[in-house]
Amino acid sequence: MVFPYTLLALLLIPLPAPKRSYIVAGWARFVMGWLALTCNLNYRVIGEHNIPKHTCIILSKHQSAWETIAFQAIFPPQIWVLKRELYWIPFFGWALWAVDSIAINRAAGRFALIQMVEQGKDRLKKGLWGVVFPEGTRTPPGQKGKYHIGGAWLATHTEATVVPVAHNAGEFWGKNSLSKKSGTITVSIGKPINTANMKPDALNAQVETWIEGEMPRLSEYV
Repeated sequence: MVFPYTLLALLLIPLPAPKRSYIVAGWARFVMGWLALTCNLNYRVIGEHNIPKHTCIILSKHQSAWETIAFQAIFPPQIWVLKRELYWIPFFGWALWAVDSIAINRAAGRFALIQMVEQGKDRLKKGLWGVVFPEGTRTPPGQKGKYHIGGAWLATHTEATVVPVAHNAGEFWGKNSLSKKSGTITVSIGKPINTANMKPDALNAQVETWIEGEMPRLSEYV
């Protein structure tokens, strides 16, 4: 399935970025339907009214592969911040490049933050949302990883509105697991945060507090 969508992404490069992203994300909408049909794995969204009409940056909990797929069906056309080495993966990496992902050289230290902000401003201007997982890696249910500053840095330096997101996908589709538990994943969308005049560390702390405070409530839905 990767090959045809990579080819599609490359062919759609002349189109505006949001339109291109929406069309390519058709694979994600297909997968969500397939999961519902074959695994009885569905989802509900709490706080959908909190999704603004303008471009924003999503800072989200990261537990599973599920959210990397589902967010493409839940939120407006979007791209992710990722390490540039992913571009080198045949087909998959080319597709990431074709949809204007934000690729940074993590070994570049502070320069990586500059790269991220420059590309972030460009993508937001094009009408794309940004998705960042502050923990960086998937954490099992009940655990919390370190919330890295990168996403908050991007948001404050572009003055983009932040939408915090919590979910319990890890309860149904674990890290590095092929097996999936039937049920309904709950996604909770918090109130948008105006980042004007905010410091990255203050924003990062606010997002972490809301997400981790929301996680125990979501466990009640399992």
